[in-house]
Parts: sequence; C-alpha cells; structure tokens
Amino acid sequence: MLLRLAMLLKMFSPTLDKCFPNTIQYPSTVDPHVLVRNWDYRSSPPGRMFSNSDEAVINKKLPKELLLRIFSFLDVVTLCRCAQVSRAWNVLALDGSNWQRIDLFDFQRDIEGRVVENISKRCGGFLRKLSLRGCLGVGDNALRTFAQNCRNIEVLNLNGCTKTTDATCTSLSKFCSKLRHLDLASCTSITNMSLKALSEGCPLLEQLNISWCDQVTKDGIQALVRGCGGLKALFLKGCTQLEDEALKYIGAHCPELVTLNLQTCLQITDEGLITICRGCHKLQSLCASGCSNITDAILNALGQNCPRLRILEVARCSQLTDVGFTTLARNCHELEKMDLEECVQITDSTLIQLSIHCPRLQVLSLSHCELITDDGIRHLGNGACAHDQLEVIELDNCPLITDASLEHLKSCHSLERIELYDCQQITRAGIKRLRTHLPNIKVHAYFAPVTPPPSVGGSRQRFCRCCIIL
Repeated sequence: MLLRLAMLLKMFSPTLDKCFPNTIQYPSTVDPHVLVRNWDYRSSPPGRMFSNSDEAVINKKLPKELLLRIFSFLDVVTLCRCAQVSRAWNVLALDGSNWQRIDLFDFQRDIEGRVVENISKRCGGFLRKLSLRGCLGVGDNALRTFAQNCRNIEVLNLNGCTKTTDATCTSLSKFCSKLRHLDLASCTSITNMSLKALSEGCPLLEQLNISWCDQVTKDGIQALVRGCGGLKALFLKGCTQLEDEALKYIGAHCPELVTLNLQTCLQITDEGLITICRGCHKLQSLCASGCSNITDAILNALGQNCPRLRILEVARCSQLTDVGFTTLARNCHELEKMDLEECVQITDSTLIQLSIHCPRLQVLSLSHCELITDDGIRHLGNGACAHDQLEVIELDNCPLITDASLEHLKSCHSLERIELYDCQQITRAGIKRLRTHLPNIKVHAYFAPVTPPPSVGGSRQRFCRCCIIL
C-alpha cells in the first residue's frame, strides 16, 4: 500500500504545487544543485514542522512517520519536487532517512564539491550508497568532508571523478571502515598509495574497480589483497603496468574472487593467469580480452579449476585454438556468455563442443572468426542451448557464413539479436526467411550499394555510393 502511494506521488509530483494551495512558491524547474546547495543540514525544530499557514489535508490525515515511509520509496528528482511543495514537505523530503541511496549521474555537470558536502551533512550516517559517476567538479576536499560525515557508506561510485587522488582513499580508509564496493575507474591520479590505504582501513572491501588507473603496479595489488582478502570482484582493465606477479598475489590471497577483468593488461601471460585459476576456484567471470600472450594453457587451467565459470571474454587472443576450447567446454558446463572475437584459429570444432557441453549458453560472439562455416552453426542450432537459451550470436566478418546458417538458427526461439556485418554471402532473402520464424529478432547487416553505371558521354571513373560520400 505504501509503495502504491509512493508511485502515485512520483507520477503526480510535477503538479503537486497545484494540489496544495497553501504552499511556498518555488521555481517550477527542478534543480537539485540549487536545492541541495541551499540545504540547512541542521534539523528543524519538531514543533515548527507544521504551521497553520502551510498545513494541508494530507499532513493532517497522515502522521509524520507514515509520510516519511512513503517518501522513502521516491527517487532523487521526485524528492526534490516534493521538497518544493511546502515547508512541511521540505522537511520531510530532505530528512536524512530518505537519502540512503543517491545517484547523481543525471546531474553530473551541476554537481560541485559543496553539493556533496551538503548532502553528507544532511544524510550523515543514513547514507549507504552514493554514485557521483562523471561528476568532474568533485575533488578530494569535498570527499574528505563526505567521509567524515557518512561513516556508514557501503557503496561509493567515483567513476570518472578525475580530480580524485590518493587523498580521497586516505580519507575513506580513515573514516569509512564499512565500505564494501568502490569504483575509481578512470581516476588516473590514483597510485599504489590508494590501495595501501584501502587495505589498512577498509577490510570489508568486496568489489574494487580501478580500471584505467595506469599508475598502479604489482606493489599496490600486493598491499591491497593482504588487507582485503574478501575481495569478490576486481576490475583492472587498462592497468597496463600489471605483470604476472600481481596476479600471483591475487591468486594467493583472494579465494573468494568471483569476477576478474584484465582487459588490455598487455603484460599478462599464462603464468599469472594459471595462478588465478588454481587459487580462485569460485571464479565465474573472467575478461582477458586483448591479453594477446595467453595460450590454450589458460583454457585448460580454467577447465580443470573453475567449473563455475559463466562468462569468458577472450577477444583478440589469437593464440587460442580448438584444443583449448574443447577442454573448457567439457568441464565448464555453466558457461552463459563467451566473447571469442578475433580468435582466428578456432573452427567448427569449437562450436560442436559448445553445442554438446554448454546448455546454458546465451551470448556468443564469433566476430572475425573466419574459419567458422555453416556446419558449425548447424551444430550450434541443434545443440542443447539453441531452443531456450541462445539470445545473441555475432557472426560479423565471418566470410564463409551463408544463408544456410540462418536456416539452422530458425529453431532458436529465444534468439533476440544476430550480427551479420560484412557476411558477403548472406542475402536479404535469407534474412527475410529467418524473420518469418523469428519476427522479433534484431538483424544487424550491411549490404554494399550497387556500383552505378558510368555517366553518359564521359570518361569519369565509376564509384560506389559510399566512396562518393567519402
């Protein structure tokens, strides 16, 4: 019942000022920046919450506790609108208990440091989850004030807050011991000092994203995992200085690890990843796309040690072959998503093994796998995953694929999207026939325009339409 009331409140919040005649007139446009900036973080005297001048019927009928409960279901924008209705609703809407989860991504251009400071003073210990993703105006000083006031914070997203430095992590370490999820992606000033600080003050940390923090080295990873042994998800995409030694520390100290992203960590080899496989048996998601040094030894190690693996992304790992994927498929039966783009050595043999042993497969990318033929797609279309599981298949730049492959996929009733760019043997007629069986499927294909005839009476060279545009 309360949730239904909250939904109605959200639906009609743009016109709330018309519903209650005894209100203070606020600007009609919702500007959370201005509103939060002008917050008085000190609580209003309880006796003055409802004055005779602005008390409305709903305030008389419902007690404050019930109104607060209704407001707790509202999002940031709706709360800001409610705060503009009257003095009473302003106090209720801005009560710290309503601001346990805040996402300011939609207002990233407006949010400055003092806004974050005011939020922290208003919310205090109530705040559990805050996203400042993309808020370029927020720096270390504001985040220090935030850390001091919001010591119960558990989830903090600072993705793209480029003014953030090691000082912020020092503040979080000092005041926010309950922190569990921290996103510092693209905060390029972060160094090993941040990881050392987090290891000392945030022992409950379970998820950390330091993608593109390219100053981090094995020393930072070593310090982190020794203090945060409960890590379950670690995103290291674009940390180009990391070597196998860093992965050895992770494998030795993070037995609970479930998700690991090493995309474009170019120095990683089989040695480091094998250590991960042997030490992290609960691993369910691994991204090693762009780690061009890895070989079938990794696939063998995953098959032997990580039977729960659900997601594997190894795009542009050109040394992987059918032999490795055979071992993987025969041991990892829970695979749901595989990105094999530009694994140029694989053939139909890999698809045959996946069709037999991986009944849960939902997403498969075979882009630029130029040895794949219609026969491989036939086995996949007849496999255990075909009828109820397979949702996406990417076959762009597979030159041997023809309309016959589309015929083999007609029985994949869950198929939602297929990529066919630059599959030159695919025709419009073949796609049309596929759509008669799967009317809701999204087919992404490109057909080169026909070269126009030579111009009359001239020796002008013939160009296709795309070349003329270029």
